[in-house]
Amino acid sequence: MTDPRILVLIPARMAATRLPGKPLADIAGLPMIVHVLRRAEAAGIGRVAVATDTDEIAAVVTAHGGEAVMTRTTHPSGSDRVHEAMQKLDPEGKAEIVINLQGDFPTITPQTIREVLPPFADPAVDIVTLASQIHTEEEDLAPSVVKAVGSPIGPRRLRALYFTRATAPYGNGPRYHHIGLYAYRRAALERFVSLPPSPLELQESLEQLRAVEAGMRIDIMIVDSVPRGVDTPPDLETARSILSKS
Repeated sequence: MTDPRILVLIPARMAATRLPGKPLADIAGLPMIVHVLRRAEAAGIGRVAVATDTDEIAAVVTAHGGEAVMTRTTHPSGSDRVHEAMQKLDPEGKAEIVINLQGDFPTITPQTIREVLPPFADPAVDIVTLASQIHTEEEDLAPSVVKAVGSPIGPRRLRALYFTRATAPYGNGPRYHHIGLYAYRRAALERFVSLPPSPLELQESLEQLRAVEAGMRIDIMIVDSVPRGVDTPPDLETARSILSKS
């Protein structure tokens, strides 16, 4: 039995700019979205569904035994798509925690997905996300690598202060590569999608800064490695190489 208090939603659409149709890209004999679905199911923490605006994606998910929910084509972000899916799947409001798991993380581990849950023992926490320590200068300097800046509040746990594409914080000490997996309290997700884009969100092109600017508390769990996202053809070939060996 899955926990009705936790809903894991995987937003997926075909119109990716750099790799169109990527949810259905074949990786080691399975569509990418099915790999992500399988890993979310293996985490064993709650009901799992794919939120999509594409009939073809929904058909593939259901053909592989998963659950799909159709959402509007006009959503500006995955968070908005997840919010609509939550309302459709759980109109009675039983789900207390909603996890937004990106559909382009085919190598994420079930344990990494589970890491977002412990901070919710603190009722002050609105949102939980993940990061991993940066160990290379390439990651440190790349604007494509989002840095999570936070204050340590426990073992492998930070309270988020800021997220940036710049190299931050300045000086000696650890820096962290943000991982785009989010878990929301239901009320926090509802508030988040009701807010307009914030100034720093628009400047950095980072949606999570909307929550920071609104005074919402985000905690960050530190995990051992960054799951391999698939945004480009080379990323896809890397994921194929990794999963063909597993």
